[in-house]
Amino acid sequence: MKEKNPKKFSIKMQKKLLCLYVLIILAFILLSFRLSWIVRADGADYEKQVLSQQKYDSITLPFRRGDIVDAKGTKLAVSEKVYNLVIDARVMLDREDYLEPTMEALAANFPDLDMTAVRQYVTSHPESSWYVPLRRMTYDQISGFQAAALENGKIRGVWFEEEYKRVYPNGSLAADVVGFARADNEGQYGLEEYYNDVLNGTTGREYGYLNDDANLERTIKPAVDGNTIHSTIDANIQGIVEKYLKQFNEEHKDAAHPGNGAENVGCIIMEVNTGNILAMASYPTYDLNDTRNTDALLGSRKIEMVTNANGYRVLTKTDTYFTQEDIDALTDEELLDNLNYLWKNYCISTTYEPGSTAKPFTVAAALESGAITGNEHYQCNGYLEVGGHTIKCHSYRSGGEGDVSVQDSIAWSCNVALMKIAATMGKEEFAKFQQTFNFGLKTNVDLAGEARTASLLFPVDQMGSADLATNSFGQNFNVTMIQMITGFCSLINGGYYYEPHMVDKITNASGATVENIEPRVLRQTISESTSAKIRQYCRATVMEEGGDRRTGRTARPAGYAIGGKTGTAETIPRKNGEYVVSFMGYAPADDPQIAIYVVVDRANAFPQDDAKFATGIVRNVLTEVLPYLNIFMTEELSEKEIQELAEKQIEITNQYTQKPEDGDTQNNGDGADTASDPADQTGGENTGTGEGEETPTTSEDWRNYPVDPATGYLVSPIDGGLIDPVTGEDIGGADTLGDSPVNNNLLNQQNE
Repeated sequence: MKEKNPKKFSIKMQKKLLCLYVLIILAFILLSFRLSWIVRADGADYEKQVLSQQKYDSITLPFRRGDIVDAKGTKLAVSEKVYNLVIDARVMLDREDYLEPTMEALAANFPDLDMTAVRQYVTSHPESSWYVPLRRMTYDQISGFQAAALENGKIRGVWFEEEYKRVYPNGSLAADVVGFARADNEGQYGLEEYYNDVLNGTTGREYGYLNDDANLERTIKPAVDGNTIHSTIDANIQGIVEKYLKQFNEEHKDAAHPGNGAENVGCIIMEVNTGNILAMASYPTYDLNDTRNTDALLGSRKIEMVTNANGYRVLTKTDTYFTQEDIDALTDEELLDNLNYLWKNYCISTTYEPGSTAKPFTVAAALESGAITGNEHYQCNGYLEVGGHTIKCHSYRSGGEGDVSVQDSIAWSCNVALMKIAATMGKEEFAKFQQTFNFGLKTNVDLAGEARTASLLFPVDQMGSADLATNSFGQNFNVTMIQMITGFCSLINGGYYYEPHMVDKITNASGATVENIEPRVLRQTISESTSAKIRQYCRATVMEEGGDRRTGRTARPAGYAIGGKTGTAETIPRKNGEYVVSFMGYAPADDPQIAIYVVVDRANAFPQDDAKFATGIVRNVLTEVLPYLNIFMTEELSEKEIQELAEKQIEITNQYTQKPEDGDTQNNGDGADTASDPADQTGGENTGTGEGEETPTTSEDWRNYPVDPATGYLVSPIDGGLIDPVTGEDIGGADTLGDSPVNNNLLNQQNE
């Protein structure tokens, strides 16, 4: 009998086995993928759990938040290491002879420590290993105790936890731009918030555990420090701007009513051909090192949160101007509302009607669209009937301006001519160019808190003839300062709309460049030929007799030709006597390098509709900023102007040579004494003379001297000599007072 062959797997069984094999392989793949994902995402947590089963303990290693520096390296925000006092009662009570020596050392080295509370806590919590009675002390404050602990081995149960404290060396300088960071390293407002993830690093950790041989093992995962951001702000220019905003407030506060010199005053200086912002400031401001100091609210109008007609909670200004009694009466919630309003950056977050500074935009749009050629003339009799409304001209002549050319429509600020130009262009083209100039949209400037104004412009399908007429000269639509100056730069630089920005480089903790942020052209708003005409019209507004009829010429600094346009806008409700006045200009007139925009929101004066409130600030700022930027004078000086410049030169020199009063620092926080020297990292440290000396010498006061851009040396405003920025050594050089870059060209150019 033949042996039967063993049974073979049937085709059906083979298929089942194959499917099972494939399923097992897929399961392994999925498990491997899941395991890899867990290790990557939660590996640290599981590692802690494993270590915790081996008598694990750990210490958090804090990262250092990156610095914020200005264009020349001056530190605007830094993180300094501080120490928290940690008491381990369990160790302190481990032996009887530890407690008293430790208590004596604590009492001797920490006078602010409540020793009764410490002793009570230690004795009542013998198992506690974590009690923190003092926080954020400097190394100098803890060094005495550390030395005592090294000398006496019975001082036990005390250690110091390291962390970092955010410090702003220049106080209130560039507060709107910088913003501030909370104790948990979360940025609030400005660059601190916008670049929060860039500035923050990664926390490290030190793990400790006992191995199987009862030996202590430690694993350290080091902290990764945050990156440093290099802003486009120039601390010297910023300081000049803030000095004159503060001066305006001092001159006008309590004039027509109790309170500050204006509701708000803002200023932006921007490079025309890059979008770099050299300065941005508003008043009132606040101290970045003491953000909750209520002194900054004094003189401001009180803000209240109310429910509007649509059921939304909104902030509304009251008629109360803060006194100390008013501030003391605020609830915690009310105080926070008012502080939040103070902390906001007026230049990017507050909207207003631009007034006549919008006229160059309207004319540029009409020229670019072909609605006008620039050769037209218009008749102005002082008003125009549009859509059933009588709209008056902003004219200083009885009966209107008469015959008005296109250039005159800007130079004389003629509303009637602008309304006729806009009517010729039509609402569709007008609305299109509003969007081209970015009105209604965010500029995407790299600062937290920029407002969007889309809902504050008329959609073309809702724009009537009267709306078009009033929009043509800057009424009935809202903008922000950053929108206006960014668009204005495109009007005068050939039509190139640059995205505005505050940071041009990011470096890591080692100083290596992580990212370069180059100027970015988003679009061309108008042609070069149209831009040339706008420059011509704006130059005439300031430089020709009768420009803006009264106010345009008052913005011109002595010795310089500039262009620009004033603006006056009545606030809502109308006929309330309250106005926002402004000036937007550029220098030099024939080759624009920088643009400046100043807005004064409801000056503390009567009447308020005087653009000279803004032009006066512009003139003061440019008188110092243009020489500092090595932009040379081109215009002949009058005897009066020569005298003014001489007085200005003395004022600037005294700014650098006056001795600080007792308790004061070289940099008083208002930006007036800020140095742009990269070596000046003293954070406002007092480097003045010793007691009894009346005049600081070069070697004693050199850290706050300005930098000579040609050589990199510091320049003494006392004798014009050059100073080594590292050692402070006087290496000689110029021997004339006018050679300081801050003073440069003020007098020397008179003879050129």
